[in-house]
Amino acid sequence: MNLRELQAQLARYDLQPSRKLGQCFLVDENQASWIARQIDPQPADVVVEVGPGFGALTAHLAGKVGRLVLVEKDGRLVDFLRERYGGEGSGVEIVHGDATAYDPRPLFREGGVKFIGNLPYSSGNAILQRFLDAPSPVTNAVVMVQKEVADRLCAEPRSKDYGVLGLVMQERWDITHLKTIGPRGFHPQPEVDSSVVRLDPRSPGALPPHCPEVFVKTVKLGFSQRRKQLRNNLQIDREIWDPWCAEFGWKPGVRAEELSITEWVELANRIEPHPCAGLPPSSTEELEVVDANDEVTGRLPRREIHERKLLHRAVHVFVTSRHRDEIFLQKRSLMKDTHPGKWDSSASGHVDPGESYLACAERELWEEIWVRPAESLERVVRLEAGEETDQEFIEVFETRAAGRIRIHGKEIDCGRFFPVEEVERWIAARPEDFATGFRTCFGAWRRREKQDEKGRA
Repeated sequence: MNLRELQAQLARYDLQPSRKLGQCFLVDENQASWIARQIDPQPADVVVEVGPGFGALTAHLAGKVGRLVLVEKDGRLVDFLRERYGGEGSGVEIVHGDATAYDPRPLFREGGVKFIGNLPYSSGNAILQRFLDAPSPVTNAVVMVQKEVADRLCAEPRSKDYGVLGLVMQERWDITHLKTIGPRGFHPQPEVDSSVVRLDPRSPGALPPHCPEVFVKTVKLGFSQRRKQLRNNLQIDREIWDPWCAEFGWKPGVRAEELSITEWVELANRIEPHPCAGLPPSSTEELEVVDANDEVTGRLPRREIHERKLLHRAVHVFVTSRHRDEIFLQKRSLMKDTHPGKWDSSASGHVDPGESYLACAERELWEEIWVRPAESLERVVRLEAGEETDQEFIEVFETRAAGRIRIHGKEIDCGRFFPVEEVERWIAARPEDFATGFRTCFGAWRRREKQDEKGRA
C-alpha cells in the first residue's frame, strides 16, 4: 500500500493515526516486500504478525504461508483487515487485542511459529518480551523497531548502548541488524529512524549452563547505576571480589558495560549457585534395579539401566497453580541422556539407592526448580513399570511451590505454567513434544481428576 492508497483508506475509515498507539504506517512497497521476505515464508509456516495496520507486510504474506495470525489493537483497523484478508479459507486469523497481553502459549501446539511486525515505538519492548521470553513458541523473528531500540538489542560490550535490554534478549537470541529505514518510508513520518532486526535462537551450549532468573537479576543490579564500579552495584565484599577479578582477568574497578554476556553468566553462577549446578553427570550415577514387584535386585549405572531397559524407580511432581487450573512444565535440557529437549513434569527424577519415593520427590523439587513444597506433597497416582513409563515404577506427587520457581540449564532448558486444558490439547496435537513418562503420568493424573470431579458431582 503506497501513500496515496493509505490516505484513501484513512479517509474511508475516518481514521487519524494514533500517537497514543504509536501508529506510523509503512508506505514503501519495496521495503515492505523486502521485510516480509526476511522470514522466508513457506507454505507450511505459521506466522504471527503484530501491528499489521493496513497490511503493508500482510499483503506479502497472506496466501504464501499456511496460517497467518494478525494481532491488531485498533478496532477500526481490525474492520479493514477482516474485509481485506478475513475471507473463509484464507488461512488468515485476525485477533482484535493488545499484543502486550496476548497469550502465546496455545502457539506451542503449532510446533513452532515465525514472528514478524512493525512494532509500535511505545510498546515494542513489551511485545518482544511477551512473545520471545523463554520458553517461546517462536522459531525466528523479524521486527522493525525504533533504531535506538535496535542499537540496544544488538549492542556489544564497551558501547554506550550495551545494557540490560540487549543482554536479556541476547541470552536466548542471536540478534542481527538488517537495515535502517528513514522516516520517509512511513505515514505519518516519525521523528526518528527505524531498524529491521532478525532474531534467531542461540545455539545450544553457546553459553555456560546457568539459572536465567539469577542471570537477569544480576544484570539488572549490575547496571542499576551505570557509572559506578560493578562491585559496588553488586554489593560484594572486596575479599570475595578481588580473587574473582584475578581469576577472570578483570580490573577490580571494572564496570558493568565491560563484561561480555558469557562473563555475566559466569558471574551470576558465582553470586548465587543453583542447587543442581554441582551435581555429577546424570549418566554416571548408580541406581537400583528392581524386579516386577518393585523389589531391589542390585545396582547399575544409569546409562546401562536405560540401554538394557531394566526396571527401576522414578517420581514425577506436578506443581500446580493455586486453583489447580495451571501446571508448571519444564523443557528438558539438551544435555539430558534421555528425552533431551522434550517437555516434562514440573520436576522428575530417579529414586536414589536407599531413598523413598517421597524423599526423592522433595529432593527433585529442590534440585530442579529450586523450591520447597508449599504444603505436604500428595501422592496422587502410582504407575507400574512398562513401555509407557520407560520401564520405571513411578509415583506421581502434586503440590504448589513455596516461592518463585528457578531453573538451571544443566537440568532444564526453560519452563512455565500452562493451562491444564491447553496441555491436553497440545499433547493431542503434538505428542512427540513430550517425554514418554510425562504423557503417561499426565494422562493418569487427569483421569484421576475427572473421576474425583464426577464423584463430587
